[in-house]
Formats: sequence, C-alpha cells, structure tokens
Amino acid sequence: MPILTELNLYPIKSCAGISLREATLTPAGLMSQHIYDREWMIVDENRQALTQREFPKMALIEPRIKADTLELRSPGMLRFEVPLDLPDPADEKVIRVKVWDDEVDAYDCDDTTALWFSNALGTACRLVRFHPNAQRLANKEWTKDIDAPTLFSDGFPMLVIGTGSLDDLNEKLVTQGRAALPMNRFRPNLVFSDLPAFEEDYATLYTIGNAQVKPVKPSPRCPIPSIDQASGEFGPDPLDILQSYRSNPKLDDRITFGMNTLLLSGEGEVIRVGQNVEIELDF
Repeated sequence: MPILTELNLYPIKSCAGISLREATLTPAGLMSQHIYDREWMIVDENRQALTQREFPKMALIEPRIKADTLELRSPGMLRFEVPLDLPDPADEKVIRVKVWDDEVDAYDCDDTTALWFSNALGTACRLVRFHPNAQRLANKEWTKDIDAPTLFSDGFPMLVIGTGSLDDLNEKLVTQGRAALPMNRFRPNLVFSDLPAFEEDYATLYTIGNAQVKPVKPSPRCPIPSIDQASGEFGPDPLDILQSYRSNPKLDDRITFGMNTLLLSGEGEVIRVGQNVEIELDF
C-alpha cells in the first residue's frame, strides 16, 4: 500500500517550500496554521506573476510560519516578517494581478515589503496576497463538472508525485554519469512511496483517511526542474532525459511528471506523513 512520505506547502509562489509533518486538506490545496498553498505571489511592475523560470533566485527565499508572521530569509538579506493578519478593510489596498491567463484581486503587501523583495531579486517587484473574495478555478476542461478553486498555483490545487517515478529518472541519470536529483526539483505537495514508477499516471482516486483526492491532469514540466533549489542556479537539467520517455500525447507531446489533483471529499481532514494511502487504478 502506498504511504504518504512528504507534505510540502509553498506559501509564496515559486519560492522555497515548507516541509510539514501534517497538513489540512482544503478545496484550494494544502493548508497549515491557516496559511494556504500559494497564498502569496511576487509580481512585476505590470502586476504579472514572477516565477523561477525567469528569476531562479526565488528558490532561495525561504518562508517560515511563526505565530503571527511569515518570516522570510534570503542570502545577503536581513530577515523580514510579513503579518499574517488580513489588513483592516479601511486600510486595505486591493490591486488586480495576473497569473498566467487569469486576473484576480489581491492585497498589496506595502512598499516596505516590495523593497525587500526587489532587493532580494534585483528587480522591481511587489508581494501580493490572494484576496479572500477572489475566485480562480482550475481548468474545467480537466476538472469537468467539478469547480476546483485554486489560489496562485500554476493551475490546480495539489501536485502528487510517487518516489518510484523519481527513482526511475535518477536511475537513467546515473547510468549516463549524471547526478541524481532530489524531489524538490519538481515541487510536489504530496509524495507517495511504495508506488511503481509512474503508476500515479493511472490513478483515478486516492483515499487518505476520510478524504478523497482525484487526479485530473498530468503535470507538464517547465524549466523549473532544471533549477537547483539549494543554489538558485540552473543545472543539471533532467529535461532531455525526460523528453526521451515522458512526452505525453494528451498534452501535445509536452513532458509530464506527476499528476495535478483536486480534493473530491474530506474538506478539513488532517493528513500526516506516514499515513497509508488507498489507490484506485485504471490502466
């Protein structure tokens, strides 16, 4: 039986994640201490999302959830804290921001915060927070009759990857004299062990405790897996190896690795590392 071996929360889109021992399942993805996955995002002067694709040093911005702040660290920068309380309605500054093809309302996290991020990344940018009244849904082409909310993720509430799939890739890399890669290159939310390589491609349902998680779309891979999450530098790049056997005809032969998923039932269920996972398959 598969086992849940990792839970990863990414409070700020494209910045470092937080490894958790337990997390709460919500329709919009994982939540811990009332902080949601990809609740914050960095935007440029045109209010467009920044990602590691253009700014790989974003990987070095490390968030930590404290009692009432999100503490941020980055090499060469003083620690900085962002309040977790939502702004007073009388003082809130709401702006429209763009994440891929979507535009949504977000809180602007003020000029002092913008200066810290601009200095950390070497480009003018701002931190924004998903507005509680905003709505962004995953692509209905894949979710069908299910309205799956998401915040600032690339498009779906959660990403699942099996350790067997990474082991398979690493075996191919090592055979070619290249270094094995850690799972954080692929930035999953849930990692399952004791699955054969790429069996997650054929899963139709995961049951974790009293919750049901439904895979809906293979995850197309961008250049981020080629970025070392510990150094914020490009390389080594696994995409050429993946291209040789992970091109997916369902997505115009794009490279896929992992499955995008949504919560089918069990909102509020707390899941924990080490928990057994039931899997239904359709080959």
